[in-house]
Amino acid sequence: MMTGIRVAVVDDHPLFREGVTRSLSEIDGFEIVAEGGSRDEAVAIAQTINPDVMLLDISMPGGGLNAIPAILSVAPSQKIVMLTVSEANDDVAAALKEGAKGYILKGIGARALAEVIRTVASGESYVAPTLSAKLLTGQLANSAPAKSNLVAELTRREQEVLHLVASGMSNKQIARKLDLHEKTVKHHMTQIMAKLDVANRTEAAMVLRDALDWRPVSQ
Repeated sequence: MMTGIRVAVVDDHPLFREGVTRSLSEIDGFEIVAEGGSRDEAVAIAQTINPDVMLLDISMPGGGLNAIPAILSVAPSQKIVMLTVSEANDDVAAALKEGAKGYILKGIGARALAEVIRTVASGESYVAPTLSAKLLTGQLANSAPAKSNLVAELTRREQEVLHLVASGMSNKQIARKLDLHEKTVKHHMTQIMAKLDVANRTEAAMVLRDALDWRPVSQ
């Protein structure tokens, strides 16, 4: 029998933390293994408990963004999802650059949060669609226009997958739409990120935005 996804919740607001913990505990397949309220506690949790996924706020003692590299230095495989109120492009970009695998806002519902955690635990990255759209329409300094030419070197299928990623679909949704196995979609994404020399799905979508007069494909 499979064990649940082991989750740690790090936020300096006890009531919010308790609410997240209670909500996830009531959903099958999750186990809350630790709680914390600061950068130092997050690092200690990663080092001693090594949860499958850590939910991390930005605004807390020591700073959530500062916590990411510190956590990954002691637990390189730790999957981190930022759960915060900040919608700032700079915060989203910085979190992804430092190594966070997900970025979502605190208004998310319990079931949607559970799905994001499952997505990240399975090895995918996730950024709330509204935040992805802001990044795509923003002018991030590191968008590297020179990479735009690399999109043309992708195969037809890889370009199709990349358009769907840029429209906000998960690997599971893409697999369903294209009638592929999810593992096949993951393989395509690995190839796409390698060819575009990017670290995550959002960066890949930004390269597509720079390469084309991009509009979301119809679904």
